[in-house]
Amino acid sequence: MQFTQKLVHGKLIRRYKRFLADVGLDDGTIVTAHCTNSGTMKTCLETGAPVCLTPVNDPKRKTKFTWEMIYMNGGWIGINTSVPNLLAYEAIRDGKIEKLSGYTFVKREVTFGDSRFDIYAENEQERCFVEVKNVTMKAGEFARFPDAVTTRGRKHLETLMQVKKQGIRAVMLYVVQRMDVEKFGTANNIDPDYALTLQKAHAAGVEIIPVQAAVSPEKIEIVRELPFVL
Repeated sequence: MQFTQKLVHGKLIRRYKRFLADVGLDDGTIVTAHCTNSGTMKTCLETGAPVCLTPVNDPKRKTKFTWEMIYMNGGWIGINTSVPNLLAYEAIRDGKIEKLSGYTFVKREVTFGDSRFDIYAENEQERCFVEVKNVTMKAGEFARFPDAVTTRGRKHLETLMQVKKQGIRAVMLYVVQRMDVEKFGTANNIDPDYALTLQKAHAAGVEIIPVQAAVSPEKIEIVRELPFVL
C-alpha cells in the first residue's frame, strides 16, 4: 500500500478522548489529528515520539489530519486501524499472502448472516471469508491482541465458526504493523474470553494467519507470516 500523498512529520504531544491527538509539527505548529485507533494503544504511545500524519482536505472534518504511525523502538508502528483492511485486500488480490493466494475474485465488506466480514474471496474450488484485525501491542517478542476487551471481536470469531460449519473457508487474519516482534499470541490477561474463543474457533477449523507489515512514511507492505502461540 503506497501513500498517495506526502505525510506530515511531527512529534506526539498527547493522545486524549481516544480519538484525538495533539501533534507539534516540524514548523512549530500544533495541530489536532484524528486517531482511528479506539484501543488503549499499549506499547505504541510515547510523548515526544516522531509521528506521521495524513493531511485531510474535507470541509466536513473538524480535524485536518489523520494520525498514521509513530516511531518507537527503532521503527515505525502503524496505528491507523483502517489500513490493515486495505492492505489485506490488496495482498490477497495480488497473491502476496501465500496461504491466501489463488483467488480470482476478491471483495471488501461482505455480509454473512448478521455480520459483515472485511474480505470475501473465491475461485473455482472454494469460497472464503476473512476477518482482519490490526495488531500494535508488543510484549517481549510477541505481538498480542487485543489491547482492550472486545466483544465485537468475539462475535466475529463466533460467526467465523458458523461460516466453517457451512463448509466455507474461514480465516482470522492478524496484521501486525510493527517489525520488532517475532511471534503472535492473544493478550490473555486483557481479554481472557477473547483468547478462549479464539482457541475454540481454531479447534473448529477457523484458520489463524498472523502477518507482519513493514511500515514507513512512503508505504506499508506485508513482508512475512508470523508463527502464533495460543
